[in-house]
Order: sequence, then C-alpha cells, then structure tokens
Amino acid sequence: MPPLPETHPATPPAELGTCPTHTARHAARAELLRVTLFVCVCSADLDTKGKVLRVLKSIVKFILLLGLLYVFVCSLDILSSAFQLVGGKAAGDIFQDNAVLSNPVAGLVIGVLVTVLVQSSSTSSSIVVSMVSSGLLEVKSAVPIIMGANIGTSVTNTIVAVMQAGDRNEFRRAFAGATVHDFFNWLSVLVLLPLEVASGFLYRLTKLVIDSFNIQTGADAPDLLKVITEPLTKNIIELDTSVIRDIATGDPAARNKSLIKTWCKTQKVMNLVNITVPGFANCTPDALCWEEDGQIWTQENQTETINLNKCTHMFVYANLPDLAVGLILLALSLLALCTCLILIVKLLNSMLKGQVAVVIKKVLNTDFPFPFAWVTGYLAMLVGAGMTFIVQSSSVFTSAITPLVGIGVISLERAYPLTLGSNIGTTTTALLAALASPGETLANSLQISLCHFFFNISGILLWYPIPFTRIPIRLAKALGNRTAKYRWFAALYLILCFLLFPLSVLGLSIAGWQVLVGVGVPMLVFAIFVIIVNIMQKRCPHFLPSFLRSWDFLPKPLHSFKPWDKVVTAGMTFCRTRCCCCCCCCKEKEKDEEKDEMKTKDKSLEMYDNPALTIEDEAKTITHIVSCRVQIRLKGHV
Repeated sequence: MPPLPETHPATPPAELGTCPTHTARHAARAELLRVTLFVCVCSADLDTKGKVLRVLKSIVKFILLLGLLYVFVCSLDILSSAFQLVGGKAAGDIFQDNAVLSNPVAGLVIGVLVTVLVQSSSTSSSIVVSMVSSGLLEVKSAVPIIMGANIGTSVTNTIVAVMQAGDRNEFRRAFAGATVHDFFNWLSVLVLLPLEVASGFLYRLTKLVIDSFNIQTGADAPDLLKVITEPLTKNIIELDTSVIRDIATGDPAARNKSLIKTWCKTQKVMNLVNITVPGFANCTPDALCWEEDGQIWTQENQTETINLNKCTHMFVYANLPDLAVGLILLALSLLALCTCLILIVKLLNSMLKGQVAVVIKKVLNTDFPFPFAWVTGYLAMLVGAGMTFIVQSSSVFTSAITPLVGIGVISLERAYPLTLGSNIGTTTTALLAALASPGETLANSLQISLCHFFFNISGILLWYPIPFTRIPIRLAKALGNRTAKYRWFAALYLILCFLLFPLSVLGLSIAGWQVLVGVGVPMLVFAIFVIIVNIMQKRCPHFLPSFLRSWDFLPKPLHSFKPWDKVVTAGMTFCRTRCCCCCCCCKEKEKDEEKDEMKTKDKSLEMYDNPALTIEDEAKTITHIVSCRVQIRLKGHV
C-alpha cells in the first residue's frame, strides 16, 4: 500500500488572524484533501482482482443488511406477541370498565397503556372497534382512546433509539428522531382533546362524512408484511387475539382461554340439538317442542368447532402459562432486536461513507429549488404514508428509519415529515380494514377509523405547514441533547411518559372527576408557569423578578441533573468494581467519549449532522479527485 502523499499545511487567510476555530477548520480540510489523494492513489493501484473483491464485498454487505432488516422486523413482531402474552388479558380487563371509559382523560391514558401493553395500535384499535360494534362503547367515548393509541404506538421506536446509547452523538440524533413522534402526538392531544370534549368536532366531522356517502363493504386490508415475516414468526409463536376482544366485550368463558393458538385450522359446523327449556313459552320459534318425563324439550341450532390441524410453532406442546411464554419471548426478542440494530448500524456505517454517503445524504435531505422547496416535506409525507401502507405498521417504519437518523444519513428535519406520513399511512390501513366489516357494524367501525385519520390530519395542520410551528423538532433536539449527556434519563423518560404518568392519571380518574380536577389542574398550572419562566429566562430575563432570573435559589437537585447523575453513576460502580473486564472496558469507553466531547465543542460542527457525512467540501473533494487522476494518467504516459 503506498504511503499517504504529503500535503502543504493549510494556512488560514490573513483576515482570519489566529482564530482557533478557523485554524481547526483549515487543518480539517487539509486532512480531508490528504486522505482524498490517498484514496485516489489506492484506487488507481487496484488491479482487476482488487476491484472484483471490492464489488463482491459490497454485494455481501448488502445481502447481510437485507437479512438483518428481515430479522429486525420479525423481532418487532415477536416483541408485540410477547407484550400481548404478558399484558393482553390485563388490557382486556382495562377496557371492560365502561364507567371509567366515559371520562375522556381516562380514555386517553387507557389507550396509551393498552397500546404499550400489546405493542400494537392496530390491536388496541380493533378492540375499540369491537366494543363500539357490540354496543358496549359509544363512538364519542372511543375517540379519546384512539388518540391514546396514537401516542402508545410511538414507544417502539423510542425503545429502538435507546439501544443506540453506545455512541453519544448517534444516541443524540437517534433519540431526537424517535421522540419527535412522541412530541407531535402529545402536543396534538393537548390541543385537540379539549377541543373534542368542548365541541365534538371529530365526532361531528366523521359523522357528516359517513352520512354523506353510501359506503359499501370492501375487501380486507392488504397484509403484505405478514407474507414476508410469517414463514419465520409462525414457527416461533401464533396468538389468538380474539381472546382479548372477548374479554373486553365481557365474555366470561374467554378468561380461561389461552392466547397461545393450539389449532391453526378449524371448521365450524352447525348442528340441530335437543335442549330442555323452563316452559313452552321458551321454545325455539318454528322448532319442535314437546314434553317428556316431566321436562320441556325443544330443538336449537348450535355451532360446534371441529379442530383439524395443530399449529407448528415451538410452544404448541409446551405446558407453560401465557405469562411464562411471554417473558421468554420478551427476552429473546429484545436480544435479537438489540443485536440486529447494532449490526445494522455498523454495516450502514461501513457502507455509507465517502462519496456514497455524500450522494445518499444529498438525495434524501436536499429540498427542491425555489420556489418549490415547501413541496419537499409533503412529498416526504407521501413516502412515509406509502411505506407504512406497504409494511402495514407505523412502528416498523419509524423503527427502521431511527438508526438512519442516528448515523446521520437522514436529518431530523427530514425524519419529521416521514414520521407524520407514517401516522397517515397507519390510518389508511385501518380504514381499509373497517371497510371489510359487516353491514350492521360498518358505519361505527368506519367512523372510528375516520376519527383516527382526521386526528392526524389536524395534528399536521397544527404542527407542520408553518416552519415556526414545528415545535416537536425543537423539543426533540433539546431532549436528544439532554439524554446524550445523561443517558440514564432515556430510561426515565420511557417509564414516566408511557407508564407512570398514564397510571397516575388513570388512578385519579377512577377516584372521581373531582379528585382528578383537584390534583390535575394545580399541577398543570404549575407546569405552565415553569415553562413560561424558563422561556423568559432565556429570551427576556429583565421582565422577571431578580430571584426568578435563574433557578439557583432552589436546591441543586431540583434544577439540575448533575446530583442525580452522581447517584446513578455511584449505583453502577458495583458492576465496575466486581467485573474487572467490564471496568476496563467502561474506563476506556469513557476516555474515548471524553475525547469525542472535546472535539464536538467546536461550534463549526452541527450537533445533528454526522461529521463523517458532511458535504461542506464536496466540490473541493471532487476537484482534487479529478486533478489527482489526471496527474496519475500523465505520470503513466511519461
């Protein structure tokens, strides 16, 4: 391999003086040119065998990437099944309390909790549709639950982002890319739920749409992703999700049924059987009725299920309760998910570098030329909606783009409209599924699906068209910075937002609306006051009293994470002191991270861009590559 060619040190222009920032920037450019010349020489020295090996290596990496993506998607499916086994029956019990569901705030948090438990907004939405169709729940009461399901479905890609915590910069970008979905959903609910309670605009709008069209029943929604993943997942586990719906609709026999499917092929047969009734008035109409041995007999049609073929998954013969199987699958799916994600990120980092990364990043993140730049975001929404419609899961699509945001291939500004499009895509799938409902339940099923659709459309109108209103992006960046500095905060965020907060609100709702208002309103007012003071401290502190211009008058644990970080770090010293290898690895990793932090203090680097993928010197790089190749050819002629 030839040595790296010498280059003259880059001297900053005279007008820049000796500014360290500009000196560092010119030094970085000189190093880039040096590496570029080295790449030119190496590529020129490659013979036919070397070029063939490079192409073969790229093909193998691409095939490995497809295989890892397949296992990644399958592990998400298994993770959903595991959550349903662990908490599916509890979700059905939660839905059974109709008195609580009539409270819109309680309905919202129930939607969040149930979707987190079953890891599928489609499952929780189908339970709601079943309850509405059977008359157990009114459409008005179901609207807040659908909003909650929209929030709960974003937990999956947040979990995926947590698994990229190894590298601070990747974690910063990935967590911001995942939580932009959370902030969009929570902010939409904060505005639209009070509006729905006060005016019922979603209910009235969807009712108007349903009454305006003579809608006929249609075909089932396309199940394109299942066709690909089912060959693997059906050999691991198959579930009977109708058990959860039966529990929610009050079927007492469903409580003793297992969610694990034993018979995959069954046949229902209608038989005419003799039964006893209390009197002749209770006889089946248009059927024989007679008295024999002092008892009144009649005939009745009863459906009998005949089991034909057993399932072939690995737990069909396991004599284990649903909880045990769910915990086993939960551990295995999380292990597979984490392993696949690490390998996918490493493969993408090895494949997407140099000019390949520059081209891909430019294609994905560049806007249309003026005056059509605004069209780019809406086109990204269409792409997100289309991809979600194809895979039939917003969780799968948003979880798949999270690693790409982490390594810097997709910017946060581009990931935001893709995520909004994914929200639209998952509602269109529900709309098609609703069209397959029977005629007597079609109107209610379709109205709930349309409520979900118009909720997301309204959210987009609130938080996207005007750049100033794209608050979720700014909030996600702030949270990404916080979690990159204190990585334990990511786990705290997940537990607080998707478990403790909904459970607390649910408990207050069960206690009564007086308790909910008495506790919730003061806490809400206090939260708004803190937010306003924080904004004024940054923008216009002179309008605040002197003691409120900073939070230093409070004890440090109440306005800083540093004391808590020390506690968490001290709690983790047990592992470091007990495991020598772990201790050494952790120390080395901390040293590397400290070096990275020192490097990223340079203000010329944008926090949400991957420095390896920057295109700042793209034109210069291409120019030098061309000149390099010309020089090599001239030397060859000489």
